[in-house]
Amino acid sequence: MRTAAELLAAHCQPLDEQAAMTTEQVEAQLAALPQWRLVDGAISRRYRFGDYFETIAFVNALAWMVHREDHHPELRIGYQQCEVSFSTHSAGGISDNDFICAAKADAIFTQRYGSATE
Repeated sequence: MRTAAELLAAHCQPLDEQAAMTTEQVEAQLAALPQWRLVDGAISRRYRFGDYFETIAFVNALAWMVHREDHHPELRIGYQQCEVSFSTHSAGGISDNDFICAAKADAIFTQRYGSATE
């Protein structure tokens, strides 16, 4: 299991048919990112904001990061919230890349709002 700091320092890697993590591995790794949950075969977190502008600003920063990592989440965007879900379709489940991007999403949120909590 990697720490949140180790995930944050890492970059997504091509998986080349790497198998998805087991449920046990996912649950163990989730301990490093306590705001994230396993939901329907993906790791997911809802971020809350003061208004729509803040929500979209976060989405734009997230879009820049995931484009750079070449690992894109599913997003559900509302007026004061954004739900982010990561899974790796090519691996058929959740991979290390999902946790790397989740840690980076938390860092984007924390940089602006000072806390990783909702």
